This record gives sequence, structure tokens and C-alpha cells, in this order.
Amino acid sequence: MKHSIIDSNRSYNFSDYFDMNIPIDELMAYFGYSRTRQKYPLPRSEGDLSYFAGLQAQLESYFYYADPTSETALREVLVAPILLNVAVYLKIPIRIEYPLRVTHQLKGKIDYYLYGNNLLVIEAKNGELQRGFIQLAAELIAFDQWLDADSKPIYGMVTIGNAWQFAILNRVTKQMTQDPRLYRVPDDLEELLRILIAILTGEESN
Repeated sequence: MKHSIIDSNRSYNFSDYFDMNIPIDELMAYFGYSRTRQKYPLPRSEGDLSYFAGLQAQLESYFYYADPTSETALREVLVAPILLNVAVYLKIPIRIEYPLRVTHQLKGKIDYYLYGNNLLVIEAKNGELQRGFIQLAAELIAFDQWLDADSKPIYGMVTIGNAWQFAILNRVTKQMTQDPRLYRVPDDLEELLRILIAILTGEESN
């Protein structure tokens, strides 16, 4: 008989799943969910982005005058400026280290939670993007169980500062799609901003 890698009697925080580095499919199956890896038709805003005109130059300058190697530095130099600018532009709340407890195995702090159409963003420690998706999977499952019933997908992102990647949880099928495309900062900043704005304003994908 195959034993679960997760102890049903043990308490877990979201970050524990990152540290355990367990197979993401086994984690999701344990909670009754599944995962697929494929391109997802992400929405894209076609609006005017003049508000963000100076952001790319600002981020580029950070590479010259800052050394964003630690987790804290990545947050302050590359992650927080983007998300805070988007939140202010859209006039929506953003919560940093947002505490959430659904069960003894689905609890912890969300690095960034942006209201609107619900977007979770986590910073993967030590540049471990794939392990970040293990943690994100647990957080998306927790949000699915915490939010009121709805058919709208829940969006998540994993970032290591200069690279961002999306995941989308279908609340009807209980399947998470991990989009393999990477968005580089600052080179792909405009594309990243257009997707973030569209997600948070509920725009439909083309």
C-alpha cells in the first residue's frame, strides 16, 4: 500500500511544503486537486500604460546601484515596486504577508494578496522557482476553500524577482494550470503589467 508523503495528523504551514520539496502532483492529489502544465490564455489589457512610464527605467537603475541577491532585497527592489504600482494604479487593496488559516494543513502567510479578482504572489526562496509552485499550489487550494463559491478562476504567481510565472486554479474542475512562460523583469515589464491589470480588473482573455 502506498503511503502519503503528507502526514494527515501533522500541522503544516504553506512554507513547509516549499521546504519539503514534495512532488507537486502528490500534494495536489492529497487535497483532491490536480495539475497540468500548458500555456493558458492569459488576459491582456490594451489600456494606456503611461502611468508606469518611469517604472522600467527605475527597475533597470536598481541593477546598477543595488544588489538584489537576498530574499528581502528582491522584495524591495523588484517585486514590491511592481505590485504596489499596479495596486495604486487600479486603486485596489494589497496585503503583504497576509495571514490565512483554513485547516491545520492549509495555513500560513501569503507574501502578497491583491484584491479585485484575487491574485496571490509568492517569492520563491533561493531562486527555486519550481519549489515555489509547490507552495503556491497549497495557497491556491486554501483560497479555493476559503472564498465563497464561485466559478471564476484564482490566479497565482511565483517570482524570483527578475522572473515571474503564472498558475491558474480552475475552481470547477479543481485543476491548477501551470503556464510555462516566463516574464522577465525589466525586459518583459510591459507584458507583465498588461496581464496583471487584466487579471485584477476581470478582463476576459482574447
